[in-house]
Amino acid sequence: MLRLLLLVVCLSFSVLGAATAQEANGPITTTNVEELDAQIAIRMREILGELGDYGDVTVTVTVSDGVVTLRGTTETATDAAELTPLVNRLEGVVAVKNEVTETAELSQRLNPAMERFQARIDQLILFLPIALIALAAFALIVFVGFLIARAKQPWERLAPNAFIAEIYRQLLRLAFVIIGIVVALDILDATALLSTILGAAGIIGLAIGFAVRDTVENFIASVMLSFRQPFRPNDTVEINGDQGKVIRLTSRATILLSFDGNHIRIPNATVFKSRIINFSQNDERRIKFELLIDRNCDLDKARNLVVATVQALPFVVETPGAQCWIEQLSTSGAEICATGWINQHDTSILLAKGEALRQVKRVLQEADIALVDSSQVVVLKRDADTAVAQETTTVAEVEATDDKALDTLIDTERELEETEDLLRDGRLKE
Repeated sequence: MLRLLLLVVCLSFSVLGAATAQEANGPITTTNVEELDAQIAIRMREILGELGDYGDVTVTVTVSDGVVTLRGTTETATDAAELTPLVNRLEGVVAVKNEVTETAELSQRLNPAMERFQARIDQLILFLPIALIALAAFALIVFVGFLIARAKQPWERLAPNAFIAEIYRQLLRLAFVIIGIVVALDILDATALLSTILGAAGIIGLAIGFAVRDTVENFIASVMLSFRQPFRPNDTVEINGDQGKVIRLTSRATILLSFDGNHIRIPNATVFKSRIINFSQNDERRIKFELLIDRNCDLDKARNLVVATVQALPFVVETPGAQCWIEQLSTSGAEICATGWINQHDTSILLAKGEALRQVKRVLQEADIALVDSSQVVVLKRDADTAVAQETTTVAEVEATDDKALDTLIDTERELEETEDLLRDGRLKE
């Protein structure tokens, strides 16, 4: 039974395959050939006439034994090529000989282009009113956005300076432009283009961002520094190892005036990432100096003398008080450190430190406490040269005149140069 069943299945597949092959090959009829040829020719001419682009004048159809021969000219080569699949769709066609060529007459070849141009003009005329309405809606929305952004308030109240206020205005303008585009595309029923536009803008923005990465980094750092305000004009700061007084903060760099009178321009990206020391943040500032004295002397007495001398100086403030401590003992002597606090806005820190050193040296000499030198040298002196000069007890002037002269120079420069400045007068403490 199993073998009989397999034999029946194989025979069935053979019969089906033969039938399929016969249908695929398409048997050619052998009866009524003339009548069938006439029907094919008539039907093909009717189809060409309905299409309008073809006719008996330009394309002729002849049929013989099921073979269709096409002759003539068409306006384009594409029209000629499309005839072959069209004829093959007719029942009874055995083969197609397409001898149609593209016309050589310039007027006929220009006709399709002129027709397409005319069709586009007609579409534009129909599209123009709705396009004008969309354009008017876009212009109105953008105008309202720019009008709001041009107002001084509330942007100047919300922003710490004019630079940030302008950024707020630019963001508002951009938002209204995007809203205007969305509304205009919605009126035109073309909102699908919005995703394409935004995608292209994103790719272009990404490419531009990579190309001007340093500029963008400096700009973002400028915005952050403008918010934080870690220093203000005339502040004495140290940034990335450079010391000087702040002239201005621009959208690209921070400009310092060194104590040698040189301009130092530091990119804002470097400023934002660097350690910033603002020496002018507080009014009080500490002066510190070291002395090497004889280790065999009374160190407690020497320390008390130094503290009393530094604290008694007229430019040293009472709080915090002066201090002195023994830093270390060596074979050369005892190293002591002394500190005192001054008002740096009224007193020059360099002159104050120098005068404090001079007065401490005088007091120690009067107390017979020797100042020693760690270096070993041989000095040949005559007896007349052995006398030690005595320091005067008069305290020298240590006012911050030179520092104030630098402040005046910076103020003058800020007034003369018409350059953006992101710093405001009041300091924002972090």
